[in-house]
Amino acid sequence: MSTATGIGSLPGTTDTAYAEAVRLVLGELSDLPHVPELPGRGVTAGMTGRALAVADGLAADLQPAGWRLTDSSGIDHRRARSLLAQDLDTVEELARGYTGTFKTQVTGPWTLAATVEKPRGDKVLSDHGARRELAQSLAEGLRVHLADLRRRIDGVDRWVVQLDEPALAAVVAGRVPTSSGYGRHRTIDLPEASAHLEWVVEAVTDAGAEAWLHSCAPQTPWSMVAGTGVAGLSADLDMLGPADLDTFAEAVEAGRTTALGIVPSTDQATAPSDARLVERVQRWLDMLGLDPETAGEHLVVTPTCGLAGATPAWAARAVRLSATVARNL
Repeated sequence: MSTATGIGSLPGTTDTAYAEAVRLVLGELSDLPHVPELPGRGVTAGMTGRALAVADGLAADLQPAGWRLTDSSGIDHRRARSLLAQDLDTVEELARGYTGTFKTQVTGPWTLAATVEKPRGDKVLSDHGARRELAQSLAEGLRVHLADLRRRIDGVDRWVVQLDEPALAAVVAGRVPTSSGYGRHRTIDLPEASAHLEWVVEAVTDAGAEAWLHSCAPQTPWSMVAGTGVAGLSADLDMLGPADLDTFAEAVEAGRTTALGIVPSTDQATAPSDARLVERVQRWLDMLGLDPETAGEHLVVTPTCGLAGATPAWAARAVRLSATVARNL
């Protein structure tokens, strides 16, 4: 049977909204709830600040141009860590007694390298040693983070870590702008791109969890991603091109999870019916040459990227619709 989950982010700007988000995912996505993220609360709750709060052995501070690595943690970095701990306290309290599978999310090493600056400026992406250190710091931090999550929610028998890599396609294609905005960072070769992801995937696996990679960007190098050892591929269905079909078909046939973003993440004047969305997934499986009966157990239904920008009412509806589609599949 297919299951449903969320990408991670949800709308909301307050601690009360965070508690409501946790209740929503626990109630509507009971087969695969996730640790919610509410980036609307500010940069310390955004995907980069969140990942820097998880990374081990690195200090950072918030500069006018964005997050920058520093010799000692600035107030915003300390706030990001404090907010993460506070959010996990809420999850721990509301998920008491939960058993089953749970998912958490963190920004992947390449998107982090493309958004964080070195101490003297310019992106970490520009320096071979710095981007290696950042990836290894993230890997080690995830080991510690997973140990903390296991302690907090001890009924979970299967943890999933979703690595968010929206910038991966731009990184390998040399499309990430320099700090000046007048140039582009050099293309990262696929072997190096793969190696950094493998470090993080290996850390997650060694910690007894499974790693998925999520990207909502077109031209993500999915064949390279599939070779890193990830247990799941997660993408918006609209962003998958003809060249990705073989990779996803092979992943499903190999028993890997495929999470498909099919429920619109922005408010719709007329919401799509669950029957229409089910039919869309079935057509996609037919295009891959896969039997829906056998492929279904490896499919996860999600909303598309951008749910943090929806109204709370639509976000809740999208989550419920995802769960309905999964049940119908």
